Amino acid sequence: MQNRRNFLKQASLMLAGGLVAPQLLSSCGGKSGQAAATASESSKYIGLQLYSLRDLVKEEGIQKVLETAAKMGYKNLETASYDNGKIYGLAPAEFKKMVNDLGMKCTSAHLGQAFTKEKEAEVMSWWDQAIDAHNELGVKYMVQPWMPVNDKTTLDDLKMYCDYFNTVGYKTAAASIAFGYHNHDFEFRKIDDQLIYDFLLDNVSPNHVFFEMDVYWVMMGGGDPVAYLKNRPSQFKAIHIKDEKEIGASGKMNFKPIFDQMYANNVKDWYVEVEQYTNNDPVASVQQSYDFLNKADYVK
Repeated sequence: MQNRRNFLKQASLMLAGGLVAPQLLSSCGGKSGQAAATASESSKYIGLQLYSLRDLVKEEGIQKVLETAAKMGYKNLETASYDNGKIYGLAPAEFKKMVNDLGMKCTSAHLGQAFTKEKEAEVMSWWDQAIDAHNELGVKYMVQPWMPVNDKTTLDDLKMYCDYFNTVGYKTAAASIAFGYHNHDFEFRKIDDQLIYDFLLDNVSPNHVFFEMDVYWVMMGGGDPVAYLKNRPSQFKAIHIKDEKEIGASGKMNFKPIFDQMYANNVKDWYVEVEQYTNNDPVASVQQSYDFLNKADYVK
């Protein structure tokens, strides 16, 4: 099974000749009846990035995935499938009803386009259609989950992407949607002695581009999630709660101070993302992640 990090590494190799990406890059991706009922009755507001159940989407369809997430107890969803005005192949209103009928809501979406000056009109037209679709879906956030960076990337290239993100952010704001960028670990490399992540944070318009912090990738890149949240509270509106595999299983992540700072910053929306699975069982891994957080006294 190919996880997203490996996919991104392969994509980077494809981009070795320059900054241009050939296509859209998106994130993306069993319980007993009594236990499921207990989970669904939890008052905790636990979100899920649907990329976590990507294989089940392929095998059984999005309806089954949504039913599974609802039975586990997840209440807040982030999508990872957009194409030509459709969300998981459905009209936005149809997908929204499907989610709401199961007692959940969809507040965020991962999607994006690579950018070049030559394709600016085409890319912006793509965003116009995407914004219309996600406005109908009713999300609060639209998040680009990746940008092309390789050994030839310059600070000018990064600045071009910051300007691009600003333009998209102005567009989404007109639909009352916040535009954001989601990190991996490559943003913690340096270009000309400047940390990529800090450069991005410093060179976007803070009123039009927010950052969705993936706490695991920040940690893997050598950063401190709590310090970023504390030092730049206005720039992080949503969070990915992630671990090496299931949430809490690796022992590498200290989630309590992260949640404490998130709540201190008044961050409302955060999403579990599971990219790799023990025993190759996405459903069990996503359930285990929910159970860990549901039992944690620092999670509201």
